[in-house]
Amino acid sequence: MATDDNTARALPDDAHQAQAQVAGTLDWVGMDGIQAPLMIADADGQTQRVAARIDAHVNLHRPEARGIHMSRLYLLVEQALTAEPLAPCMLRKLLNGFLETHADLSDRARLRIRFEHLLRRSALKSEHSGWRSYPVTVTATMCDGEIDVELAVDVVYSSTCPASASLSRQLIQQQFAKDFADGEALDRAVIMDWLGSAQGMVATPHAQRSTATLRLRMAPAFGFALESIIDRVEDALGTPVQTAVKREDEQAFALANGQNLMFCEDAARRIQAALNADERIADFAVRVAHHESLHPHDAVAHASKGVREGYRADAFDD
Repeated sequence: MATDDNTARALPDDAHQAQAQVAGTLDWVGMDGIQAPLMIADADGQTQRVAARIDAHVNLHRPEARGIHMSRLYLLVEQALTAEPLAPCMLRKLLNGFLETHADLSDRARLRIRFEHLLRRSALKSEHSGWRSYPVTVTATMCDGEIDVELAVDVVYSSTCPASASLSRQLIQQQFAKDFADGEALDRAVIMDWLGSAQGMVATPHAQRSTATLRLRMAPAFGFALESIIDRVEDALGTPVQTAVKREDEQAFALANGQNLMFCEDAARRIQAALNADERIADFAVRVAHHESLHPHDAVAHASKGVREGYRADAFDD
């Protein structure tokens, strides 16, 4: 009677044994959307487990080979992501594993990991807090023993249009001139009541939820530092979207928007300056999109660090 080992050896392996129907090299072969848990270490060293989707690829540089070993990629991903937190060194080991198990077929490997990074955010004024979710994509590519790692993250914030604010102030001035005749004695209490009425705010500037998309390459000596990078960008903008909101928090948010009026160009430059000042970031590209409430199209601006042969204006075209 055949043993299990003998049965396994008897199973046909077309991908390994058969010739390609049409010869040719392939840039990438693998799997997209592998579902797996991922361990993320926060700024305090605590580890959280999140759901991730992983794309795992190698090239196929032997034109006559029928295919790669998909199951080997899957098992390596499953083992690596459950064994240690996400870090550049972990990605290097995993990509090395891809190539070692495909030594006769491949000389390049690529991994893309998508997940939602959860951060606890305190309210602006009240004692409450809530969770914010930041979409993150980590892409790592290995070729000739060198690894290139890119970190991409979306940061959502509020933007209030400076031009709209100026036009609104003009309308409020006009309403004031209409309600209080020139030369009329002004009573402080009356003015205070007027300012607190609908007449005192006859117009308001338009504001909208906005998104900053970052593509980052970290300097070799540093890890990902996701939380601190997000904090740096949100601090530069001054108006990150909120979680738990009581009335005092909403008022503080209105104040933050009033003190941080910005066009998309302003937002892009604020982020550019903040990232330029961070020694951990070797290169970056930024795309900000203000999802306008005034019209049905977005106002956008792009910025980069300006590294030679680094990111350029077309960094988000793909």
